[in-house]
Amino acid sequence: MSLEEIRSNFDLLDDWEDRYRYVIELGRALPPFDDALKTEETKVRGCASQVWLVSRVIPGAPPRISFSGDSDALIVRGLIAILLAAVDGKTAQELAAMDVPAVFAGLGLKENLTPQRSNGLASMIARVRADALQVAATANG
Repeated sequence: MSLEEIRSNFDLLDDWEDRYRYVIELGRALPPFDDALKTEETKVRGCASQVWLVSRVIPGAPPRISFSGDSDALIVRGLIAILLAAVDGKTAQELAAMDVPAVFAGLGLKENLTPQRSNGLASMIARVRADALQVAATANG
């Protein structure tokens, strides 16, 4: 699902309970994540629940980055789905210029997440940025 579709659906939902349920639905719709990828290396530190993010370089000029992820918590899986809709397939330069926290704020999620979930989301965004920096360094090096 695209970020625009998610935004559109959020606009149709009036209260946080409905949005919360929608985020959970997004998490349930995430593609299956291979259990073999759930390693210490792919685990995102700073999240209260278990979270794994994996990036893959899509060759090209410039290369793009594909992301996949999973969590053991449904609401967090939904946040991952939104994050992936925002960042998947972008170049390292596009990711560096992107204000990912503003994406979540624009959906009204920022003020409705617990501090622990907000910290976890920040850790996921930091991982995306770190992976993008690594791709940029490899491409330029």
